[in-house]
Amino acid sequence: MVKIGIIGGSGLSKLDVLKNPVQKKLHTPYGAPSDVPVCGAINNVEVVVIPRHGLHHNIDPTAVNYRANIWALKELGVTHVLAPTAVGSLREEYRPGDLVFPDQFIDRTTKRAQSFYDGHVVCHIGMAEPFCSPLRKILQLSATKLQLSHVERGTVVTIEGPRFSTRAESHVFRQCGADIINMTTVPEVVLAREAGLCYAAIAMVTDYDCWRESEAPVTADMVLATMKKNADNVVRLLQDALPGIQDQPCACKDAIKSALL
Repeated sequence: MVKIGIIGGSGLSKLDVLKNPVQKKLHTPYGAPSDVPVCGAINNVEVVVIPRHGLHHNIDPTAVNYRANIWALKELGVTHVLAPTAVGSLREEYRPGDLVFPDQFIDRTTKRAQSFYDGHVVCHIGMAEPFCSPLRKILQLSATKLQLSHVERGTVVTIEGPRFSTRAESHVFRQCGADIINMTTVPEVVLAREAGLCYAAIAMVTDYDCWRESEAPVTADMVLATMKKNADNVVRLLQDALPGIQDQPCACKDAIKSALL
């Protein structure tokens, strides 16, 4: 049976379209999740929602308990994870207001636990294709159907934060092949793969990163203003896409079987 986990990012801590919401308080071996998970339904599809930064957006990207969030979703029976996330653009063609469904990531984080297996056994999880292709395809089809401005693929670089990049760093990320930049996809996507969950990010472009010198420097207020506009489109996307998610064969589910030594 399909159950969808939604890790609400900036602008999506609460989902008003969630029907029959019930809080499911639980503790994990890694501590408490960012906030109490809320179970309910969207378009008759069972979902579990966890606000990544807490309901009141009081947890910065480094302090998010990524392991507890993914563990909680797995324990509550989630099979697929959709992860809205605010991103900056590193390319002219990725425009503010666009949705992007990334297919690759570059990890530039430095302080985060990256695995559930940190002392008992060694885990080398395969991440050549880090995002679930069938899940991304469903999102792409819904975005096209709804005529939402979107980009079907891209490479996201995840930085530690909470500060924004320097201009020099922004240029380096472009040279490395990154298209968009955020602070939360890693290690979330890695932990989802270890847990056998299909995972797709819904990247919401809020601004051009500081490489684009014609733009004013990025500020939190700029990001939040565009986020409010993007959030409505993400809700529409979720309502349309969720009924199309099926429990089908996927490499994500069994990746852990060949990863443990």
